[in-house]
Amino acid sequence: MTKKSDKPSKKQAKPRVHQDLDGLEISINQFGEIKSNMDIEKVNQFLDKNVEDKKLVEREETLKKKTSKKTSKKTSKKTSKKKK
Repeated sequence: MTKKSDKPSKKQAKPRVHQDLDGLEISINQFGEIKSNMDIEKVNQFLDKNVEDKKLVEREETLKKKTSKKTSKKTSKKTSKKKK
């Protein structure tokens, strides 16, 4: 006996995309390769321009913290030497 689903099958509507990427369709084939009808370089340029990279932001924040710790240590050493 085959099991039938209770949900009626719906034809999938195309997702909304930014007007710069109008007509973009991406799929993954049986080998795991990404297939697109648009040049990947154009998609990458769009992402670079419009999306903030979270990993880079976190890295910049940690670098700022490290440099501020180093400078505070240097200033505290200088003041302690003067007191002696």
